[in-house]
Amino acid sequence: MASKKNESLSKTLIVVVILCLVCAIIVSGAAVGLKPIQQRNAALDMQRNVLDAAGLLQPSTDVVTVFNERVDTKLINLNTLEVVESANDLGPVNYDPIAAANKPAWSSKVPEGKDIAGIGSREDVTKVYFINDEQGDLQTLVLYIRGNGLWGTMYGLIALEPDLSTVRSVNFYEHSETPGLGGEIQNPKWVAQWEGKEIYGENNEEVKFDVVKNPSDENHDIDALSGATLTSNGVDYLITYWFSDQAYGPLLDKIRKGELNNG
Repeated sequence: MASKKNESLSKTLIVVVILCLVCAIIVSGAAVGLKPIQQRNAALDMQRNVLDAAGLLQPSTDVVTVFNERVDTKLINLNTLEVVESANDLGPVNYDPIAAANKPAWSSKVPEGKDIAGIGSREDVTKVYFINDEQGDLQTLVLYIRGNGLWGTMYGLIALEPDLSTVRSVNFYEHSETPGLGGEIQNPKWVAQWEGKEIYGENNEEVKFDVVKNPSDENHDIDALSGATLTSNGVDYLITYWFSDQAYGPLLDKIRKGELNNG
């Protein structure tokens, strides 16, 4: 009798194992098959975010067509300030600077005392979006920005005017801030404050942009989010970091001097 029970248990275990293997194969195959679709969707979503930050996105916009016609995507090494054709065997279309920042071999640790944005490491190669006018002159520059908020990292894109100090717009496309409080970084009314504000002071020597309660400097200040002090501080810190000499500062100086081909 015990022998029959053991035999029955063995058969049951074999069936369970086979079912698990079959399910694993199906799930693995589906993941592999869906990966290209997921990558295309992610790329399309980022193109939409770039156009939104640049003020080129309307409800009727053909995202792919407008992006391909208007946006010149370049990979730039932030250490050498040189344009590169690829980074980590990836071209401008597939390269992800955020993913690169999470890999020690592809990034640089932010020096102690300099990491006010709380990002830990900065990618060695970033992706920059140049939008030129019909004459080929720079009209808008779109850059990645990110930094810690209250609950996690806030990811955004900031669009600059040709002087590379005046803000055209900003788009915080991903975050985990509290809805109705820190989550208001996506509120169009709050985002509208950014337009026309200047990142730098005189001669582009110092970051003057400030997120503060009761703004007093109409050129550089925007109003902090009500009830979201830590989120507001996080936005302030991430702008200060990314436009400092630790990140985009030297690159922007080089572009202003016409020493980096943008077309």
